[in-house]
Amino acid sequence: MLEAQLPTDLADGAILREMTLHDIEAVHTAELALFPADAWPVEMFLAELTHPSRAYVVLELDGKIIGYAGAMSVADTADIQTIAVLPEYEGRGFGRAMLDFLHREVAARQAERVLLEVRADNPRAQDLYRRSGYEHIHTRPHYYRDGVDALIMQKRLKGTEND
Repeated sequence: MLEAQLPTDLADGAILREMTLHDIEAVHTAELALFPADAWPVEMFLAELTHPSRAYVVLELDGKIIGYAGAMSVADTADIQTIAVLPEYEGRGFGRAMLDFLHREVAARQAERVLLEVRADNPRAQDLYRRSGYEHIHTRPHYYRDGVDALIMQKRLKGTEND
């Protein structure tokens, strides 16, 4: 169950809502299209969605899922597990809205910092994360199945000693 309040005023009438088991098929279809080399299996989404330390949302427009995101929060550290927007809906602030919501959600769960991995060949996502207060703290060489490095990024949440 989500602890932070979901936004109600997204562009083009899109809504952000808690992911349910009924969404898994559509989310998995998007995952396969967006991340063919590294797509999560359906079973992973099912496990994530039912775990109490996780928070998952879908972005819906005109009844169609156009994005999804999820985070894990344990003690004072959270991890953005996944975040994605279908390419034809990029550039409208949807990724930022999901990321901002996840930040509020993990802060409500007492996280003081958030980590994520991003592909080294994805400058658009890296730019979103930098604009959202993340900094590059480490590189994992050849992390992804196709050999691309992962950049590990971190954001300190408000209320921590490093504000």
